[in-house]
Order: sequence, then C-alpha cells, then structure tokens
Amino acid sequence: MKTKVYFLSMIFLLLTLRIKADVPENVGAAIKAGNPKEIAAFFIENVDLKVIDKEMVCSRQQAEAILKNFFDKHNIKTFVITHKGDTKNGSQYVISKMETSSGNYRVYFLIKTVSNKQMVQQFRIENE
Repeated sequence: MKTKVYFLSMIFLLLTLRIKADVPENVGAAIKAGNPKEIAAFFIENVDLKVIDKEMVCSRQQAEAILKNFFDKHNIKTFVITHKGDTKNGSQYVISKMETSSGNYRVYFLIKTVSNKQMVQQFRIENE
C-alpha cells in the first residue's frame, strides 16, 4: 500500500513539474505563430503589458487586441527563447529574441502561480 501511495505521489509531482515547464514553451510557440489569442490565454485577468512604447496594466481582452495590432504590423521571422529562470518568490521569467519584418525585439514575460495555475503576469516586447 505504501508503495502505491509513493508511486502515485511521484506521478503527481512529475506531472506538476511537466505542466510548469510547458508554459514558457507554449507561450513561445504562440508568439512564434503570431497568435495573440493563444498568448492572451496564458495572461492573468489584468496583465502588466508593454509593447514597444506603450506600457499599461490592461485586461486580457485589451492585451489580446494590442498584440493583434502588433502582429498585424510585424510579421514574425524568428523567435528564440534565450534564457529562462526562477525568481526568489517562485515565479519564472523568460527572455527571448524575436526577429520581425520590421526589426528585432526582446520579449520578456513573467509567469506566476495563480490558483495553482501558471499564468503570465507581465509581458513585454521592447526594441532590441
């Protein structure tokens, strides 16, 4: 019986770690595809957003519209995650480079746990 409980606990732990690891890759894939709807699905209700020179806290729906506008004007050529890490408070951050038809950008996003779910709290697209 103890072996069964231990085994189930290990499976749960591995699945939890796998889900945590997938969020940066899933957001990255959505960025690479230029899919603002899919990116916004990972946002908390009110996300801290910066796109080039516009910086604000906005709703998930507003953020999606702003990203759609950006992706309509900037066709993605390449997107590469260059660094991932953890903060002292348990959040994750991702730094990446994005090449578009109109220039190169640095993309940064911060992931935190909200109600046992990994969500993007901050999302930034800045000139490189």
